[in-house]
Amino acid sequence: MASKEMVLATAILLALYAGVILYFVIRGALRTKSISDYAVGSIHFSPIVVGLSLAASITSAATFIINPGFIALYGVSGILALAVVLPIGLFGSLIILSKSFRKYGSSVKALTMAQWIGKRYGSQGFALLFGFFSLLLITFIVLICVGMTKVMSQALNAPELLVLIGLVAFVFGYMMFGGANSMVYTNTIQAGIMIVVACILLTSGYEHFSGGVRGFWDKLAAIDPMLITPVNPSSPLFRDYFEIIFCNFIVGIAIVCQPHIITKSLLLKDEKDVNRYLIVGIVVEALFFAVVLAGLYARLEFPDLMINGVKINMDSIIPTYVVQEFPIYTGLIVVLGLLSAGLSTLEGLVQSLSTTITSDIIRPIMGHFLGDETQQTRRLHRINKLVIIVLGIITIWLTYNQLMHPNLSVGIFAQNGVYAYFSAAFVPVLLGIYFKNAPLAAPLAAAITAILVHFSVYYIGITSYMQGPVRNPAIAATFAIIAATIVGFSTYYALRKYSKT
Repeated sequence: MASKEMVLATAILLALYAGVILYFVIRGALRTKSISDYAVGSIHFSPIVVGLSLAASITSAATFIINPGFIALYGVSGILALAVVLPIGLFGSLIILSKSFRKYGSSVKALTMAQWIGKRYGSQGFALLFGFFSLLLITFIVLICVGMTKVMSQALNAPELLVLIGLVAFVFGYMMFGGANSMVYTNTIQAGIMIVVACILLTSGYEHFSGGVRGFWDKLAAIDPMLITPVNPSSPLFRDYFEIIFCNFIVGIAIVCQPHIITKSLLLKDEKDVNRYLIVGIVVEALFFAVVLAGLYARLEFPDLMINGVKINMDSIIPTYVVQEFPIYTGLIVVLGLLSAGLSTLEGLVQSLSTTITSDIIRPIMGHFLGDETQQTRRLHRINKLVIIVLGIITIWLTYNQLMHPNLSVGIFAQNGVYAYFSAAFVPVLLGIYFKNAPLAAPLAAAITAILVHFSVYYIGITSYMQGPVRNPAIAATFAIIAATIVGFSTYYALRKYSKT
């Protein structure tokens, strides 16, 4: 439980932080006149600023709050999977895909991933399908809200439900107005805070190295020998090298195909800015991925994962570590950084998902009721605000359920939804970038295959990996991506061969 001084200081800090965010939201809102401005902005941004925004968007409460909890439970095997293999796949994919995606995205003026896919293949129906697939991303919004709620409720000694309602009302409220114009500014501030906090968390366990690295490993091994092994057969996520290396590498490659990540390059107005944008984003993001090491420090502080005789929920391990182990002012900085990590991605998800629902679901279905093009632009901008309100209500309901009844962690819930989405997006993006004349049937077959395989493997329990009470969504996503790739490219080459005969 936080001290009274910590509670007061946290309340003051949150008020100041909210004021700074609102300043930039108002500044951005004054330049947001349409759904296009809301989605990709109307301001020329520096590649350094966009790169920091990219790093902040990729990083979330998962990286700073939830994933270190997995490390506290399962040790080095989790670090290998989440902080080494997955980032390698992600960075490689980001470098390869960003330039080509941006080039085509700029030429077709796509505002969302669904629009990019629809325009690339000349199919409004395909865009609509991906608009509905995008609804799976609400699971990631729930993860972030769980992480932030845990942090604030611990620091304020406040009930989780009240904190959750206040959080969603504030964030979803200001995201109704500024969109991309304000989000890049707030993401940059958040990235700066997160860099400081990442350094604090990474050095917070320095006393455990008094006996050198060997002494550090010995302390962990004394708690559980499995904490220092590269595989952890007792875990539900890191049981062997297939699960740790192969699956996380595949997931890392495909994870870029999320709208708040791959569309970030569309904020750049000049092609020559892309390299600097990528360098800044990747260097900063590598630092953020390393933060999961704090999970080992937390395990050394709470070897039996208990505090005051009460078992610590996995999603509460890092919030508890911060409140219990840091002095007040250092703790405040870390709390601010953890909230920044959540807000940076939450803003991007609310912006991209609401834009997708408005532009790619409501507009094609209801557009003929909204008047001419000028009237549609104005009305869709207003409808987008109503969409955000509905999203906020759904988010509160789903998040509270995860706070009360998680299946090990909200991370499992979020991965199941998000991994299914980018498994479906991966082959359509790949074909769309590198194969100019790809017929619609190929990406469509791949996307549908990915969704069917992912949820079949996960819910039916296909393969021995999926038999326990906690199932690894990375396994389901890996099989989905492989199946989608085989189906998509087989269809492409079969139709190409048929067209030549």
